[in-house]
Amino acid sequence: MMNKVSFTEKKFLVTFVFVTSLFMLWGIAHSMSDVLNKHFQNVLNLSKANSGLIQLSVFGAYAVMSIPAGIFMKKFGYKAGVLFGLILFATGTFLFVPAANEKSFTFFRVALFILGCGMATLETVAHPFVAALGDQRASDRRINFSQSFNAVGTMIGPALGSYFLLRANTEVTGDLSSVKGLYVGIGSFIALVAVSFAFVKVPALVDPHGASSADLEKENVDTEPGKKLFQHRHFVWAAIAQFFNVAAQAGTWSYFINYGHEKMGFTDQKAGNFMVVFMGMMALGRFVGTFLMKYIAPNKLLAYFALGSIAMCLIVAQSWGWPSYIALLMINFFFSIMFPTIFSLGLKNLGSHTQQAAPFISMGVVGGAFFPFVMGLIANQDVAKAYYLPIVCYFVIFLFGYKFYEVKKTVAPKLRAVHAEEELGIKN
Repeated sequence: MMNKVSFTEKKFLVTFVFVTSLFMLWGIAHSMSDVLNKHFQNVLNLSKANSGLIQLSVFGAYAVMSIPAGIFMKKFGYKAGVLFGLILFATGTFLFVPAANEKSFTFFRVALFILGCGMATLETVAHPFVAALGDQRASDRRINFSQSFNAVGTMIGPALGSYFLLRANTEVTGDLSSVKGLYVGIGSFIALVAVSFAFVKVPALVDPHGASSADLEKENVDTEPGKKLFQHRHFVWAAIAQFFNVAAQAGTWSYFINYGHEKMGFTDQKAGNFMVVFMGMMALGRFVGTFLMKYIAPNKLLAYFALGSIAMCLIVAQSWGWPSYIALLMINFFFSIMFPTIFSLGLKNLGSHTQQAAPFISMGVVGGAFFPFVMGLIANQDVAKAYYLPIVCYFVIFLFGYKFYEVKKTVAPKLRAVHAEEELGIKN
């Protein structure tokens, strides 16, 4: 059984609640994109291929914005980074109004790109921010708990989008009034969150990735002086694993409705309703995973869940009716802890490199911009067989959780001397 460590401290609770709410906000925005995709097909007469550029606009923003967001965070701090992200997020949503007035899909893509820049900034800042709100040994649990509300957001997004966009769809080309109303409402709420957070006093944060000399050996802290960020093997592998993780996520989500329609005989609406259940499985997995991490090392749980995803993909690919469909739902359960756990493990013991590392791991989201296209080439022939492809991704994640998460156990010569003096009872 793992050592019990405090989840967070009382002084951090208000800040923790605000930062956790951010995870829900970008979950709503991400999952609403699929509904927006269908709505634009209807009202702007877009092809599936052209409407798919919505995802490229949003995911592409992560490639452009993650590193600048990390630089901004390092220079101005976590709170300023959150406020900057919220401003970009709100700006993107308000730009939906002129885009709708112009009935321009290109203008909508610009708005989505700016909205995506806001989400990229928030993701880059929020993960290390949550990690800093308490003991590093509990950072995996904190990030998974916060990401649980991201999963809740992915359930809210399709529900909101379906109600305000698809329900309101009159099939009249160019009717974008429902888009304006929905995104102005979202933007106003985000602006309110930004104003409220501006008045929150964030307590002084102690570097959660540092440790006293007495704790170095116990916590296996890498304290080699002068070590550059990309010399930390576990960080490099975390960035690679995150790329494959989001690639698998995007592919699995993109063809979920297709699977229900083509293999289960569901209508699009019924398959869409099951997507709420699908996202609910992710929320359940994150809450369960957060609990299990009290007793199972996060890297081991990550490896177990990766194997679970591989097994589910194999069953899905067989087209066995309900057994395969239930396995499809279970993929999201096992996927649940992967993004936050990879993120947290990648930040372990990076010390002053922590804020620099966060944007590189966030850039893994770019994997979601390319993998669905490759998976779609197979899905055009048989959507079930396309689910063999994510197995490659989950195997990479398994390797990270099983072996390559490890922090190199080195202690600088100077600190070895400190240990030697402590053991001999020598004091300066």
